[in-house]
Amino acid sequence: MPYRSQHSAFVFVLGLFAILAFPAARAAPAAPAVKLPPVVSVALERAHIPVSAVAIWVQPVDAKQPTLAINAGQPMNPASVMKVVTTFVALEQLGPERIWRTRIAASGPIRGSVLAGDLYLIGDGDPVLTYERLWRLLRRLRMLGIAEIGGDIVLDHSALAFPAHDPYVFDGRGLRPYNSGGDGLLMHFNAQELALFPGSQVHEPVRLVEEPPLAGVAMDNRIVTSGKSCEPWYRDLDAHLEDRRLVLTGSLPASCGPRIWAAAPLAPADFGAAMVQALWRELGGTVRGTVRGGVAPKGMTTLIADDSAPLGEIVRTMNKWSNNVIARQLLAQLGRGNPAPADSVDAGIEAARQRLAEARIDISGLAIDNGAGLSRNARIRADSLGTLLIRAWQRPWMPEFLASLPVAGRDGTTRRRLVDSPARGYAHLKTGTINEVKAIAGYVLDQYGRRHALVMMVNHPQAANSGKAQDALIEWVWTADAPLSVQPVARRGKR
Repeated sequence: MPYRSQHSAFVFVLGLFAILAFPAARAAPAAPAVKLPPVVSVALERAHIPVSAVAIWVQPVDAKQPTLAINAGQPMNPASVMKVVTTFVALEQLGPERIWRTRIAASGPIRGSVLAGDLYLIGDGDPVLTYERLWRLLRRLRMLGIAEIGGDIVLDHSALAFPAHDPYVFDGRGLRPYNSGGDGLLMHFNAQELALFPGSQVHEPVRLVEEPPLAGVAMDNRIVTSGKSCEPWYRDLDAHLEDRRLVLTGSLPASCGPRIWAAAPLAPADFGAAMVQALWRELGGTVRGTVRGGVAPKGMTTLIADDSAPLGEIVRTMNKWSNNVIARQLLAQLGRGNPAPADSVDAGIEAARQRLAEARIDISGLAIDNGAGLSRNARIRADSLGTLLIRAWQRPWMPEFLASLPVAGRDGTTRRRLVDSPARGYAHLKTGTINEVKAIAGYVLDQYGRRHALVMMVNHPQAANSGKAQDALIEWVWTADAPLSVQPVARRGKR
């Protein structure tokens, strides 16, 4: 069945658009500059960041060598910019048209309104199986006349083999959705949305609606309304798990109005079981047995199936809002094979390295551990990232790749960047930020209509303060030196 996203605040708008560049003819490039542009240097000095902690690489997409290269051969932590690597390899290996199919099959006949036997929900490693899509699958089952499952509901996670995952390892915040692991039957990003509705008075309880419902998980909502300023609205919110009780604490400013928060109270397999049980019950269905994990027997007849969006749209969802769980899923998909690997992630890492090497991208110093960049160990060189961007520009799936990147000053994680800059809307950039790391990588269209690949990574205790230096580099590229006989392109809209 065709995929339609109905998810609002948490699953972001899915779409595909192509952006065409019209490079102007330029003279042969000079040797790459080895000194920072003054505006960038000044911004780094004000942030107390030495040049040795910065790697930069800039090159027009139609040129043969970079115009600016600073520490470009030094492996650095890219944080979520690593998703650019995952995107490249996924599009290269799987193709932008790749879809994932989740199936429902049965081990017995249907007698009246009863399915005699077990019902199997068979995963395909779909990165974006939302609860709306799962609800639709189960509703179709009910519309076939099935009201009772005579055996068990069996969830088949075997499409992908993930190693043991501890969501607390990275930063100790194991209930945050960005720390969730992957799964062969991942449901709703393993995240429970919490719709919060503040009261009109200080200390008034905040009303809560949880989606999707999770069977066996009780809500203990202690969040109250506050009179604080709205930004950042989530500063006081916290959650912890006591047995199967999710305890929510903190406050939400009344001035914020309704907001969507999220938590990941259960591991993926447990989350899926609780979600399926709750949705089937909401639809009026019953099950004589239990909801459990298992592997579907070979050759079962599919009753119902639902297809994901194509990969070209999925990477847009992943990159626009830096979804870590999608990245983990895609990396594991790269390692999928016959016979199935014991560890899809390790196999995916090896496949990624092979694909990059085949694309003539230098992988020396490269370290990929989860494809998302949520790591203290991930490393890549700026010149490797820059070359990857050039190679992507030359691929037939370039429009999907470009469209997946946030537009500076317009949307995604860069919507608040360069808002008052003439370069607003002229840069497609993936961002990455963790403690002591701040990075960007993507493309900048200069004022003469020529597009440049750009990478800047900062690894330093003051990296969080390097945003102005990154913006200065983008504006420096946007300004560009004028090609002969070429005038600046007209800018559209308010800048």
